Amino acid sequence: MEYVYAAMLLHSSGADLDAKSITKVLKSAGVSADKARVEALVASLEGVDIEDAMSSAAVAPAAAAQAAPAASDASEAAEAKEEKEEEEEEVSEEDAAAGLGALFG
Repeated sequence: MEYVYAAMLLHSSGADLDAKSITKVLKSAGVSADKARVEALVASLEGVDIEDAMSSAAVAPAAAAQAAPAASDASEAAEAKEEKEEEEEEVSEEDAAAGLGALFG
């Protein structure tokens, strides 16, 4: 992931996205750069519209964040259902005990 961040940083600063620049950024961040990974990153970024890729990536987390409250509502509903079932079980046990008492009374 550090490699992608280095490329994004270089892109946003207007610098060239080449192996030397990415390696330099990684080393300055304290990351031991793997030459093969750097070269693979540079090769994979050729012809890619980085601005478009970054804006598309920014949309996905926003959509996921909007879906999170729905999941939260579902979990709250499940918890409420469990509590209701537990209350029903308690009532059922009390009714059973009362019925047994009537047999001996």
